[in-house]
Amino acid sequence: MIKSLIAYLARREFARTVTFQGDRRTDLPACQDQLPRLLYLHIPFCERLCPYCSFNRVVFEEDLCRAYFQTLRKEIRFYKDRGYNFSSIYVGGGTPTILLEELEETLVLTRELFPIRNISVETNPNHLNDITIGALKRLGVNRLSVGVQSFHNGLLKEMDRYDKYGSGEEIALRLKDVLGEFETVNADMIFNFPSQTMEMLEGDLSTLIDIGIDQITYYPLMVSDHTKEEMETKLGRVNYRKEEAFYHRIVKGLVPAYRFSSAWCFSRTKAGSIIDEYIVDYDEYAGLGSGSIGYLGGTCYANTFSVPQYIATINEGKLPLMASRDFSLPDKVRYDFLMKLFGMKLPASFLFKKYGKRAYPGIFLDIAAFFIIGALKYDSGYFQLTRKGSYLWVIMMREFFTSVNNFRDYCRRDMVK
Repeated sequence: MIKSLIAYLARREFARTVTFQGDRRTDLPACQDQLPRLLYLHIPFCERLCPYCSFNRVVFEEDLCRAYFQTLRKEIRFYKDRGYNFSSIYVGGGTPTILLEELEETLVLTRELFPIRNISVETNPNHLNDITIGALKRLGVNRLSVGVQSFHNGLLKEMDRYDKYGSGEEIALRLKDVLGEFETVNADMIFNFPSQTMEMLEGDLSTLIDIGIDQITYYPLMVSDHTKEEMETKLGRVNYRKEEAFYHRIVKGLVPAYRFSSAWCFSRTKAGSIIDEYIVDYDEYAGLGSGSIGYLGGTCYANTFSVPQYIATINEGKLPLMASRDFSLPDKVRYDFLMKLFGMKLPASFLFKKYGKRAYPGIFLDIAAFFIIGALKYDSGYFQLTRKGSYLWVIMMREFFTSVNNFRDYCRRDMVK
């Protein structure tokens, strides 16, 4: 009952948060400080499209992809000209390594323009080869995140990934070979597929532990309203009643050998290494590329989801912004509270230092409720998630990303009108 209520309230709240309601910007203000920010670069191209994915992605065409990368480098310079500075880069997709030489040129540029300390790049198992790994190491990539989803061959076939990326056994061997090449090698996994059983999940956990992978990000299956019908046709209907049992089995199987980096990310590597949910560690991040979403100065914004329109707008000397929303103070406080606690603990003084005495009154009832139901505890100056709380935060983050995915779908539908 509590979990269902939290999911309902979270979905309603986050849907409101990412409803931009026409307050569109044509530019971003110049940056007036040197706060550490993250630069997110979105590469939307894939060899083939997975049915459950709601990220902005298109089928790979080489000429279009090369033009896209050239345009992305222009957008990066726009942010430099506006005074923004970045200490870390996250390159996501899509498949960022789909045109390696273009990715290389782009990362070289970012390192020339900004004092970059950390670079995380996503890739797929079929790109784990000597040429790609060597290039990424030369570029100073610290973290490689590999989209695995599952090692179970039946699930891989259902997802249309078996023919693309090989069997679960082949993927496991590729991951073993790449260990030690980077500070962190992360396996992106998904749980709660409609046909997934506990035995399948336990098989995946056993494989991950056998590999000795540095980091594991274990997402619950997140389906937008628009992709729901296609996904149900190919994979079946999602059963959220199984989700909690799967999640607790994951935690039991990985902790304490792995520590919590977030409620669904588990790490062997040192604390402070970048994770997929960079919103936990960075108060602000710039989203560059078609369909990318950023959060700067209390404004959440989205770039156009049309690749041709993205290229044309940048070449006109303008940022490709299609929608934005200025967060109110309660929005900012609730957003920070959710995102920072997803990292499992939050200094009790954090919100007060950032927003002053107005911070806590707006979320006092939220905090009290989470204490009452046993989701939060207070220890040594920190709010901390309990084991019960970690799953409730998974629910809320699932609903947050589902709302973002619904917004992406809305943008794509509006794009083709």
